[in-house]
Amino acid sequence: MTEEFLPLRSDPLDQGARPGPASAEWASDGEPTFIDPIRQAPDPSLAAGLDPVFALTQGLLPWRRTGAVTVVLAADPRAAHRYLPRLESHLGPVRLARAAPEALERALAAIAAHPLVGEAERRRPNPLSCRSLPGLRLGRLAIGAGIVFLTLVLAFPLAVFATLALAGSLVLLLSAALKFAAAWATLRRDLPVEITPVVPARLPVISLLVPLYREREVATSLLRHMEALDYPRDRLDLCLVVEDDDALTRAALDAARLPHWARIVEVPGRTIRTKPRALNYALNFARGSIIGIYDAEDVPAPDQLRCVAAIFARRDPSTACLQGALDYHNGERNWIARCFTLEYAGWFRVLLPGLERLELALPLGGTTLFLRRGALEAVGGWDAHNVTEDADLGILLARHGFRTEMIPIITQEEANARLWPWVRQRSRWLKGYAITWAVHMRDPWALWRDLGPRRFWGFQVMLLGSLLQIALAPILWSFWLVPLGLPHPLAPLLSPVVLVALSTLFLASFVLDLAYAWMGARRAGKADLALWAPTLAIYFPLATLALAKALWEAARRPFHWDKTAHGFDRAPPLTPLPAPSPHPAADGS
Repeated sequence: MTEEFLPLRSDPLDQGARPGPASAEWASDGEPTFIDPIRQAPDPSLAAGLDPVFALTQGLLPWRRTGAVTVVLAADPRAAHRYLPRLESHLGPVRLARAAPEALERALAAIAAHPLVGEAERRRPNPLSCRSLPGLRLGRLAIGAGIVFLTLVLAFPLAVFATLALAGSLVLLLSAALKFAAAWATLRRDLPVEITPVVPARLPVISLLVPLYREREVATSLLRHMEALDYPRDRLDLCLVVEDDDALTRAALDAARLPHWARIVEVPGRTIRTKPRALNYALNFARGSIIGIYDAEDVPAPDQLRCVAAIFARRDPSTACLQGALDYHNGERNWIARCFTLEYAGWFRVLLPGLERLELALPLGGTTLFLRRGALEAVGGWDAHNVTEDADLGILLARHGFRTEMIPIITQEEANARLWPWVRQRSRWLKGYAITWAVHMRDPWALWRDLGPRRFWGFQVMLLGSLLQIALAPILWSFWLVPLGLPHPLAPLLSPVVLVALSTLFLASFVLDLAYAWMGARRAGKADLALWAPTLAIYFPLATLALAKALWEAARRPFHWDKTAHGFDRAPPLTPLPAPSPHPAADGS
């Protein structure tokens, strides 16, 4: 792997960069003077003429003028020499001085907070960001559509019910077909990923971004889990991303003894507070060529980063993203936790690997996610206003021709085990799915060109199909009446054969969900948990309540981040976790 450190952003001023002229002034002994920008504050007006992102990534800070010469602090003055032409085009004659990287970074963050926050919020172009969606107009349209719908229900109740039942059955059929194809692809082509050791000298620098907000309870354990990672400390860059008004989390981190390879990145407050906004801001401070994302409660297996480095080394640059699987250490806590664990065992171990092998666009998970920095910046980073920034980023990477690969690494997390917090979390995810679909469907023809027909329709079934299936679920539940021998509301309109066919489709779809839960549990080494799979019939309807909340918020508060609290269940001792079984026969297929 040749790209070890952060590449310079593409900029016209960087073209033709070369060692600076001999006129650049140095201290009389031939070494640059050392200056502490924290004790000797820089002139903030000088930094205004320099791109703050460029200054951060290259470790440069215009400090003060001495006569006609501008003193520029550099973390590495000799490496900074190649940027003298750019600096002098902005500042005139320049003299380089040396500063400690941490102090330089803190001073830059203080001076350039406003432009850095603005860049974090607007990094994604308007057409590909939900910030420019007409929220108020959409809300009015939704209210108008609701009034029309209620009028039709009152006037033609049976006809409306029949139309919705048939529409729901079609969506159910398409969703089941996609799930079946994904499961078949997973079982038929489930080959082990070859991970070979990478020579330590070639290991890339990996920056781990961990957004924290109101996470006092897990801050200390988070550091223990990060310290357990088996990766050279001079190649590891841990950024603990904290909001500037989160005094409790900051106090917990200050009380802990941070290792030298970890630092706090404080995000200034502004109009919105979302995880992707914090990630965009922290990206400017990251030093690695690979960007990894973890959540506060994550317990990654110690060998994860070496596996990531090895796989990236074997792939060409078109493989921009590696997605690991999640498991839940409190999956036996109660019924909700069991169902949550079953649901996502099927998601990470059956559905997503299948979608990858079908070469469809993958809606990413928000953690245990590793990206080539160049690709991440090329697509515009995260949409700071999208509350499911992970799913949106997965679609955007596919639109730009990049590949996402599912890899056999596992992180343990804390399952959401309480009813109302579960509804709040799920409503945020569903709201994000709706917004992500709306953003990418602004220009359907552009999306068609970018993804191609197969991935375009896969996108529709994955996002729009999921939302419609949940919305129409109360209608579809009526098909339980048919196998129970009870009269169905559509009996006067539909023949018995059609009713039986629709009921069979509904039951077959549920059986497929049970199969997903069973296969996922087996692959996660939790076969006993599969005994709870039939109770998913009670668990899945909770999503309808979450969708109602999501649609209301999409119209009224589209950018509101409904925070999920963590720290209710203690994580298990740190031990390496098994990778998913590479042999399909082990699952009985």
